[in-house]
Amino acid sequence: MKFLKYLLLLVLFVVGVALLSALFIPKTYEVKRQVYVDLPSDSVFSFVAQLKNQGLYSVWAKMDPNMKVEFEGTDGTVGFLMRWDSPIDSVGAGEQQIVGIEEGKRVSHKIRFLRPFESESDGWMSTRADASGSTEVEWGMTGSMPYPMNLFLVLMDLEGSIGRDLQNGLNNLKSILEQSSTLEPAEEGAINSEQNPQS
Repeated sequence: MKFLKYLLLLVLFVVGVALLSALFIPKTYEVKRQVYVDLPSDSVFSFVAQLKNQGLYSVWAKMDPNMKVEFEGTDGTVGFLMRWDSPIDSVGAGEQQIVGIEEGKRVSHKIRFLRPFESESDGWMSTRADASGSTEVEWGMTGSMPYPMNLFLVLMDLEGSIGRDLQNGLNNLKSILEQSSTLEPAEEGAINSEQNPQS
């Protein structure tokens, strides 16, 4: 009985420390990465503004080649929506929507995760012309977690894990663009998709 009592006290102590620590941990996060592409900014922007093209370079889009993907609206315009659904837990289900465009500069997205848990994040891709004639591309994501779930911001190392995936995706983007003679939007079947009739 003494052992169980001490074990219970230890568990309560650990939980108490965790809850206390969460009080001092930020509830918001922002992760962003950059890459330079040796192409004019207008060409690069026209490519990243097309949400379907993420299927060609995004690490997340390649985690399940057989996931169901649906599109709604006109790509490259505000309101365009992409939905995904996968039985793989690390991919899950959700949707990403273009919610803002600064022509030639920035595309803003709202990302809604539905499974394995519900949450929302804001994402963006921006381009900036460099003096050398190349283009800096930034890919970022920001979001929040309420107390005490914000403890997972540290435990899961979101900065490291999300940042690594963003950087790998940007490296893929750079390779695709610099090796392509033309920058055309992805074909409908570039990622296994089921086209929504409203597309």
